[in-house]
Amino acid sequence: MTDFAQSELGEIVYVELELVNVSIDIGDVFGSVEAVKTVSDLYMPISGKIIEINEKLEDDAELVNTDPYGEGWMIKIEISNTKELEFLMDAAAYEQLVA
Repeated sequence: MTDFAQSELGEIVYVELELVNVSIDIGDVFGSVEAVKTVSDLYMPISGKIIEINEKLEDDAELVNTDPYGEGWMIKIEISNTKELEFLMDAAAYEQLVA
């Protein structure tokens, strides 16, 4: 989740993630986050198999707010189609999109 997305949601109170060793296609839901006022689905940016989930989020979902690019990571995946990487934005393009 990006820093912008977590700031728009507000205080994250719960994170639910798919299980390890589950393959998910690009655009499919891999979990959800619950903020004080809303619940939002999390969508896979590329296809792959989830190889690790951040178990720290079970007890400390607020890590998504306080450190989204560090301790607040959600899943690690094994990419199944590297050609899908071409569709991802870099940080500068994303910043322009949300500005």
